[in-house]
Amino acid sequence: MANHSQFGFQDASSPIMEELIEFHDHALMVALAICSLVLYLLALMLMEKLSSNTVDAQEVELIWTILPAIVLILLALPSLQILYMMDEIDEPDLTLKAIGHQWYWTYEYTDFKDLTFDSYMIPTTELPTGHFRLLEVDHRVVIPMESPIRIIVTAGDVLHSWAIPSLGVKTDAIPGRLNQTSFITTRPGIFYGQCSEICGANHSYMPIVVESTPLTHFENWSSLLSS
Repeated sequence: MANHSQFGFQDASSPIMEELIEFHDHALMVALAICSLVLYLLALMLMEKLSSNTVDAQEVELIWTILPAIVLILLALPSLQILYMMDEIDEPDLTLKAIGHQWYWTYEYTDFKDLTFDSYMIPTTELPTGHFRLLEVDHRVVIPMESPIRIIVTAGDVLHSWAIPSLGVKTDAIPGRLNQTSFITTRPGIFYGQCSEICGANHSYMPIVVESTPLTHFENWSSLLSS
């Protein structure tokens, strides 16, 4: 959960988000090195007098042509690796379908017979003490921790987007189309997200809450809700 004074990302709760944060730090270090080199060269040219050595320097031209290519490769390889990891869906333990509406979410647990519910934001006037305003819902998505989860995302009216920052998940919900992604929660907890696609007047009032629990708790919850 993000706070007001937070400068970086939320704590990663999935392997994908851990990889994304690591790549972000890697890219920042590369950008820092480039900026430092450029500032050093600018300061050097301002302080030193120009000489004939800078007029014809084939070695320098060769370096500043090859070096950017190497930097781009160092950025592209881990980026492509993470992209393939995010697209990989391998024998999920649970399949969840999320349907976006104006302005709420409908969830279907396709591995169960009658486990379907709507998730609405709790109004501020009805919000229990200690809960987060504009982020809490009346029905949370409960999933088992440390289990591969596949989520199928679509929409019933306009474009929406199902996004949980701490899980590294963001999938567009498009009417008439099924998009899918997968994730694994590495720890128990409650993870908050929101619709990340402008979908109308109440776009900011359709939050997403995922509750990761041990497998036994999830089994008890699913049997209680489907009965």
